[in-house]
Amino acid sequence: MAQILRTINERYPEGSPEDEALRIAAVALVYVRETQKLDDYREFFRSFYTPAIDYVVISQTFSTREEADIWLAGGTARDGDLVRIAGQGFQVMPQRKGTGLRFIRMPLPEELMKNNPPASE
Repeated sequence: MAQILRTINERYPEGSPEDEALRIAAVALVYVRETQKLDDYREFFRSFYTPAIDYVVISQTFSTREEADIWLAGGTARDGDLVRIAGQGFQVMPQRKGTGLRFIRMPLPEELMKNNPPASE
């Protein structure tokens, strides 16, 4: 890593903003290594660069709405659970009136991406 930073740094004059930024980055990496915080840094790096889509957790997947309704009535569903029913996302929510839970349509990230692909750069 140090050799790569050195090679990049050679492209910029000493004292330039780029030179200073690379020097700071290199020292920060040495600090992380020397203080034996590399695992903490890796975890931070992953959380910093992990897209939000990776944090969406589907608690159950069902082929049909009937299967999902049986599970919902079974008493193991929790308010806020996100489920996939026949390829579509739903969230478990309390009934408006009375007791019990229901499904509310909540598109999954892959559904949103399919319907609204990112703009090409």
